[in-house]
Order: sequence, then C-alpha cells, then structure tokens
Amino acid sequence: MIMSQEKFLPGINSPQDLKKLTLDELKQLASEIRSKIIETVARNGGHLASNLGAVELTLALHYVFDSPQDKIIWDVGHQCYAHKLITGRQEAFSRLRQLGGLLGYPSREESEHDIYNTGHASTALSAALGLAVARDKMGEDYEVIAVVGDGSLTGGAAYEALNQIGHLYEKLIIILNYNEMSISASVGALSSYLSYLVSGQPFLKMKEQTKSVLRSIPKIGRPLIKAARAFEDLIKKTFFPGIFFEELGIRYVGPIHGHSLHSLIEAFENARNYPGPVLVHCVTQKGKGYRPAQFDPEKFHSAPPFNINTGLPVNQENGLTFSRTFGETIADLARHDDSIIAITAAMTDGTGLNKFAAEHPDRFFDVAIAEQHAVNFAAGLAISGLKPVVAIYSTFLQRAYDQIFHDVCLMDLPVVFALDRAGIVGEDGPTHQGINDIAYLRHMPNMILMAPKDENELRQMVYSAFQYGHPVAIRFPKGKGFGVKPDSEFSFIQPGKAELLKPGQDLIIVYGHLVNTALEVARRLEEKGISLAVINARFARPLDENLIISQAQKAKTIFTLEEGILEGGFGSAVRELLDRGGVYQVRFKSFGLPSALYPLGKPEEIRKLLRLDADSLVEDISLFYSR
Repeated sequence: MIMSQEKFLPGINSPQDLKKLTLDELKQLASEIRSKIIETVARNGGHLASNLGAVELTLALHYVFDSPQDKIIWDVGHQCYAHKLITGRQEAFSRLRQLGGLLGYPSREESEHDIYNTGHASTALSAALGLAVARDKMGEDYEVIAVVGDGSLTGGAAYEALNQIGHLYEKLIIILNYNEMSISASVGALSSYLSYLVSGQPFLKMKEQTKSVLRSIPKIGRPLIKAARAFEDLIKKTFFPGIFFEELGIRYVGPIHGHSLHSLIEAFENARNYPGPVLVHCVTQKGKGYRPAQFDPEKFHSAPPFNINTGLPVNQENGLTFSRTFGETIADLARHDDSIIAITAAMTDGTGLNKFAAEHPDRFFDVAIAEQHAVNFAAGLAISGLKPVVAIYSTFLQRAYDQIFHDVCLMDLPVVFALDRAGIVGEDGPTHQGINDIAYLRHMPNMILMAPKDENELRQMVYSAFQYGHPVAIRFPKGKGFGVKPDSEFSFIQPGKAELLKPGQDLIIVYGHLVNTALEVARRLEEKGISLAVINARFARPLDENLIISQAQKAKTIFTLEEGILEGGFGSAVRELLDRGGVYQVRFKSFGLPSALYPLGKPEEIRKLLRLDADSLVEDISLFYSR
C-alpha cells in the first residue's frame, strides 16, 4: 500500500485549524490521517477497522462543532484515533497504546477534548443526556454530541437512555456510526434528499405553519392533520429505517453517506439547528482505505502489530493461548454432551468460541453487547436443566454484577462463567484490566472460584465445573500459555482441592497463572537460604482449609500471590481462613495489585512496575526477611 505524503496533517494542532481548509483539502487530510493510523497500528497494534471507517465522520464533526466548548462523547471509544490526531496529540500518537504513551480510548487525563472516558460500550447516551440537562440547568450554551457505534445500541443501557432522551426532549445530538452494512442504494440521492428535507429548518417551519392553518378550518381541519400525519409516517416507514427513534421522540436524519464530507457537514449543521434531540445516522465502511481491513474487519478490529503490505501479524503467536484452550475444551465436551450451551457478548473470537460456534451453531448464542441479558439468559437455560457457559472478559462481566447475584447465585444455578482477560491486560488501558473479579465474585453465595496455573489445568477445570452443580467462575489471562500440552483425557478436580508443588519451611500460596513465577521465586530464594513451600491454591472459594492450615501451622511467615486487587481478593480470603483456624503467630504479607489506574504497557511491563515479576518478588521477599 502506498502511503500518502503528509501535507495538511502537520498543520492541524486543534480542531479550529480544520475550519481553514477547503472541502478538497479536507479530503486530502482524511487520506493523510488514514495513512498515519495504518502506520501506527501496524507498529503498535490497536483498533484499526473501526477507526479507518470513522475518519470523515470525525473531520466533519470537528469542522461543524467547536470542541472543547461543544462536548463530544465517543461510544465506544476505540473509534477515536482520528479525533486524537486533530486535537493536539500528533507527536504523542506514535506511542499509541505504549508504555508512557496515548491511551487507545478517550482519556480526560490526556486532553480537554476528551470529555468522558469510554472503554465499555453503551454508556455515552446517558452521560450525554446528563451533560445536556446540566447545561440547561446552569444556563450555559454549548452543544452535546454523542458518537455512538451501532454495536453500542445492542446494550440495554443505551435503550434506557434513549427512552429518557425522547421523554425529556433536551437539545442533544446523537451521531450513529453504522458500519455493519455496505453503502448501497439506500444511501443514494433520493434518500439523502429526503433526509435533508426532513431535517432542515424550512421543512419543519412549513410543517408547523401548515398544521396551524389546518387547525383553523372548522370540522375538517383536525382530520386533515391526522391524515397528513399518517402520510408522513408512511413516507418515513417507506424510506427511513429511523421510525423507531421518531416514535421515541428523537428526530431521525439519514442514512447519510459516512464518507462524504459534504453530506456529513450538511447533516451536522442541520442537526445543530434542531431544537430537540436528533439522531444522525451515518453509514460507514469498516477498514476503509486499507484492503485487508476492508476484507476482514473482524480480524482488524483489535489487531496485533502487522505487516502493512500483507496484513499478516508480525509476530505470530506459537502455541495455545488460554482462550483457545478454553474454546477447544468446550467444543470437545459439547461433542459428547448435547446439554452444553455457549454464550458470549460480542466476543466470539476473543473468547475462543469460534470453534464451538462452527461445530455447534444451534447451541451457540452471541447476545451482542448485553452482558446483563447474557447472564439472565443463562439462568433460564440452567433452571431448565441445560448447562450454559458464559464466556465474557473479566472487565465486562462487572456490568452484570446484579444478575450474577440475583439471578444465578441466590438460586444456586449451575452456570459456568469463563472470565477471559483476567488480571493485567495491558495495552487497552484501565477500563479493560481484569483485576476486580476475585473481589466482586468471592462473596457471592454458592459461587465456586477457580484459576488454572497452565493450559492443562484450565482444561480440567472446565471439565470439572460442569459437574459441581453450583455457579462456577474460572478466570484465566489473555495471551499464550506456558507450552503445557493438555492431557487428552479429562480428570476431575475436587472442589476446593489445592496442591502442594514444593515443600519448605515458610509458605507462599498462589492463585492462578503466577504459580510458575512463584516456583521460580522460591527456587531463587532457596539459594539465599530462604525456604518457601509453594501451594497452587486452584480455588479462591472454597479454599483447601486442611492443606493451608496444616502448612501454615509449620510456618513463621506466609505470603500470598495473585493478579487481582488486594482489597477483598485472594490474600484477604487466606487471611480470613487463618483467623478462623487460629493461626495468629505468623508474619503475613499479600502480593497483588492496587486498586488504582495502571499505566499503559505490555502486561510484563506493568507487572514489573507493580513489582509482580520474579525479580521484584525475590527482592521484596528478601527485604521482608531482613526486617
């Protein structure tokens, strides 16, 4: 692919600089921005397809509105790369998603142009309505714009917001970026012309004047208004897919060609002049301007570093990832058990369920970005005797907290939760860290919590979970495993059964994939004269009380290690167990994560910064003994 030379982009230091450009110059700028995004994501990884599709939309948005005076909220934020480039962050853009660099999502800490931090979907409409209400109550004057991807409208929170937006009738602009269909005849001249008429002030003024005249006609005036309204509804239903929004009380404009700067600017200017809530429906193409991303937008949704010429990843991962291990295990089990149902929330490939979906399409359900529904749906399946497994990233399962408690755990339903991306995730930033699940699930009634040390143990845990007859959550990290070949045969793990991996005088108890780190730390400390027994806990709930108490009674010092927040986490569970067991005369220290914002970077970089790598642990434990 030949990259366009930068001609206008270096001179764009704020959105105000856009307003000096002609339409043709804006088109050239769009090409330059696409090249910059492709080059940067090819080097650093990131969300490519959605950002390439939103370039003209972003330029038109900033051309018409005046950020940061006008408030623009992006939902979800992964389509904001062009926005970052034209709001004073060009120099830092080369370090996108890198340690010390730019976040791949909007960040209030980065720029005054980022009004609201959005890493989870379906939140912007509610926040935008709050901004609009606050603006009017405080007597201020600015526009509020929510840029919403069509995926965000699959989340229930978005519909709750739409319902109130139509009811309150605040002045609010919603830009719907619809990129799930090609730009077809429905976005042709006739549709654009009708959208312009219906959204324009002359039409609205004429409509109100006509209704006023008709009301003054005795007897037949009101029937004529009713007939005219019926005709208008017929026209809308015939030509517009936006009747749903109109019925909610939100003016619908579109569909608009999402790569036509002229059409976008015209539509946004009309929307700005509308007195109430208005939705502008823009149709864009994922991956526009880069053929591999256009051909396979799913692959380039969140891409690793890749070769620009071929589109192939630079460093192809060898070996099984935890996600793939989970997916293959579920698919294997389902071949012999027709009652197993797999559910995910718009993350089929990410959670490793693509194989299951291909082999068992009648037992696979992608519920879109609707985690609350996913859990309730699973509860209905479980109560009917089926065996649902809900595969959702740890950070996104937080959105279904009440459903886990109210609809699964209180009724003790055997739903299996597969928590992918548990622990430090890295490049996606603070909204995507899977660090809270131990704490927010540990107190759930009837819940069993598990975490494997490697790929094979994950396989056996998935097999065992379906036999417990209770809610089960299995957490595992993002990325490849340790090269441990999974056993072909399944073996049952007794609930709450830990394993002693290494004997020693004192004790370190580990939960999850840091077991291998703990073994290395124990080996290196042995050379320093410090003897640590290593327990692979396997379970955070229930704990193996017999093994832990028996080993703790021999020890003078006990450590715990986890990749989750310390407050209410695994270490807290062990400390509570020791208190119940009367083990008081020991020194105790937990190693884990703070409940704080983490810097960007690769997981191994963040572990080092937070002192969860082997070198830091050896140093800190040695220092602990020297006190």
